[in-house]
Amino acid sequence: MEKRIKELASQYFSDIQDIRRHLHQNPELSFVEYETSKYLKARLQDWGIKIDQDWVSTGFTVVVDSGRPGKTVAIRADLDALPILEKAEVEYKSKVDGKMHACGHDVHSACLVGVAKILTETKECWKGKAVLIFQPGEEKLPGGASLMIEEGLLDKYQPDLILAQHVYPEFEVGKVGFKSGMYMASADEIYLTVKGVGGHGALPHRNIDPILIAASIIIDLQTVASRVAPPTLPTVLSFGKIIGEGATNVIPSEVKLEGTLRTFNEEWREVFHKKITQICMAIAEGHGGSCEVDIRKGYPFLVNDDLITQRSIHFAQNYLGQDKVELLDLRMTAEDFSYFSQMVPSCFYRLGVGNKSKKINKSVHHPEFEVDETALETGVGLMAYIAIQQLNA
Repeated sequence: MEKRIKELASQYFSDIQDIRRHLHQNPELSFVEYETSKYLKARLQDWGIKIDQDWVSTGFTVVVDSGRPGKTVAIRADLDALPILEKAEVEYKSKVDGKMHACGHDVHSACLVGVAKILTETKECWKGKAVLIFQPGEEKLPGGASLMIEEGLLDKYQPDLILAQHVYPEFEVGKVGFKSGMYMASADEIYLTVKGVGGHGALPHRNIDPILIAASIIIDLQTVASRVAPPTLPTVLSFGKIIGEGATNVIPSEVKLEGTLRTFNEEWREVFHKKITQICMAIAEGHGGSCEVDIRKGYPFLVNDDLITQRSIHFAQNYLGQDKVELLDLRMTAEDFSYFSQMVPSCFYRLGVGNKSKKINKSVHHPEFEVDETALETGVGLMAYIAIQQLNA
């Protein structure tokens, strides 16, 4: 089986590379991936693969059925790009100013097209069926995964397990990484508006300084993460944007702050939300001002099923060799695949795309992010192999 799939992955490599490059040149943002979806559907249909159903705005599913009873495995890829101006000088550079596939979703989608082809050509080797999910809007709340679930995707297909892979420039091409249990954090967006009374910077006693209030809020909220959160529970609170449109001698009337909260426990997450509101309002009122708090609950934490992941590790070792399979640590970034993982036994793993010798080592979301495209062959072949082995397990 390994040999057959490797031959097919090699045979279709140039096709998958073409698909990836087309997507990379024509990025579309979350929930408006209309041309992306149209293009992928056309490529699948050119191979005689039917589209089963459309979902949300631009998502769709494909079903590959072996014709024999068995499990249902779902495999997910995301479609959307990011609002980033690409600075990587490659021949297939983004044609759309200010938009870029800087998170590898072009790789994910291209690989899933290849997986559909391999599964179609190997039906005699496995039983059950595979549901391939082309998902919109991973990068934007509320997340395309949550909306597909709301529309009934899981109810319709009732998968026994679900798989996904994500590019990982930290690993050299040819390697992959896995982690059982909790892997990626929940993610909430925090928007604060601190209101005071503006005026001349040389007359602070006549003003209520929202910049001072905002500074106090930031410092006090950090003590919640360091002194109230259980020390065994990873928690990150970061503010990345502060707007106070005063001047060297002008105290503004309000300051806006934007940040994110990441953690791995739903109960603690709710407690922290309440603490944020209480502290912000108390500090602002103590200074004579006020604070509006808007916490937008984002993706839950991502958890990998122990059995499904351990099997996938074993299958990856068979396919790639033990030296190519690494174990991963907890990661404070977030992924809306977490919605699937909270409802279906899941395995979300990492695909190495880095190459130090070629200076391909920029992180995701970087304007010069790039991948070693030989990872496409690994990504297509391994995902198809894991899916087949999981179906036959």
